[in-house]
This record gives sequence, C-alpha cells and structure tokens, in this order.
Amino acid sequence: MSPLDLSPAPGAAPLHRMVGAHALLEIRLLLRNGEQVVLAVALPLLVLVAGVQSGGLVDLGAGRRVDVLTPGVLALAVVSTSFTSLAIATGFERRYGVLKRLGATPLPRSGLLCGKALALVGVEALQVVLIGAVALLLGWHPSGGVAAVLGGALALLLGTACFAALGLALAGSMRAETTLAVANLVYVLLLLGGGVVVPLARYPDGVQPFVEALPSGALAQSVREVAAGAGVPLLPVAVLVAWTVAGAVLAARTFRWE
Repeated sequence: MSPLDLSPAPGAAPLHRMVGAHALLEIRLLLRNGEQVVLAVALPLLVLVAGVQSGGLVDLGAGRRVDVLTPGVLALAVVSTSFTSLAIATGFERRYGVLKRLGATPLPRSGLLCGKALALVGVEALQVVLIGAVALLLGWHPSGGVAAVLGGALALLLGTACFAALGLALAGSMRAETTLAVANLVYVLLLLGGGVVVPLARYPDGVQPFVEALPSGALAQSVREVAAGAGVPLLPVAVLVAWTVAGAVLAARTFRWE
C-alpha cells in the first residue's frame, strides 16, 4: 500500500468558480444591508403602489396608471442597484481597503468586475420578478408576448451596463463620503425629473430633448415602448449605448483601486 501523499498543492480555483463565488458574496452582502434593500426594493415598490393608488395626484397622461408606471419603476430599480448601490458600496470598499486586498488574491481585477456584474444581474432579476408580480396584482397588462419579454430584458441589461459604468466612474474617482452624497442626489434628481416616473410626453416641449438625452429617460422610454408592444426603440437604445461607452471610458481612465 503506497503512503498517503499529504504534501500541499497550492493553486487557484478556476476563474469561473472564483467569479461565481464573488458574485454570490456580493449578492449576500447587498441583501444583508438594510439600507441597500430599501433603496433597491422598498422604494421602487412604494413608488409603484403609491403612484397607482394616488389617482390624479401626478399627471401621467393617457393610459392606465399601472401600465405607465410599471416600466418606469423597473427602470428605477435598475438605477437603484446598478448606479446608486454599486457606487456607494464600491466607494466604501475603496476607503476601507477591501478592493486593494481583493487585488492581492488570485481573483484578477477583471474577475472582480465580472463578479460584481453578475451580482447586479442576479439582484435585478429578483427586483423584476417582485415588481412584476406586484404590478400584475395591481392590474398591469403588458403587450407584445415573448418578443416584449426579450426586448425588455435587452433594455434592462443595457441600462444596467450604462448605470454600472457611470457608478464605477463616480466611485473610483471620489472619496467615499462624496460618492455617497452625489449618488443619492443624482438618484433623487433622476427620480423626480429624469423621465422615470413621469413619461417623456408629459414634460414641456422645451424640456423633452434634455430628458430624452438622459440615460434614465432613455431607459424608461425603452421599457415603456417594449411593454406597450411597440418593439425596441432605436433612439433611446442609441442614447443608452452612448452613455455606456462614455461611462466605461471615464471609469477606465479615472478609477483608482485604493
């Protein structure tokens, strides 16, 4: 009988396992943080329910209120998670040296970013299911069938890439406290005037081009048109792509890991 080999065998796990483990860690950290859960889940649901039940308090134009609000709330959920939550969490990870220490592990920086991206998609999938279920209970009737589902998923994924790039650019270039303040301020401004809750057509004619050029307005408009069965709109998608490229370039040039 040959002797048992107890010699150490150091080595990193395969990249896909490291990325998957990091993504699961990111999801657990987000779901354990009460403030993040409120921002990612409770606030969008509050906007949806309050908006549907408020009657004519806010003019949403023609159409059933739940059909107008739900796509906007889905876009708001993307902004909550991909921009505000990501920026704040990453900013404080930089401050406390978490990113620096992760950079010393076998997980490469590209794997770290992939893990964060997968975590965003996983959390947003939960948000879409929860918001969609509540909206259906409130009487939401999306149109377009399978094509609308695929188109909506494409728009939400593109919005995720756009706002994640902008969030990383913000978190990687400012102090954590500044990132916290700016991310929350931008979130509130987009919620109130970024074309998310109130449709683009309800803004004054002189303001519409500005709102249409915002990533929040483009994302909400894309999801609204897809949910109405009109297909994926080209102009809002082009706006999202432009913001994604700009945010990615800015993040690549300004992001500091410590």
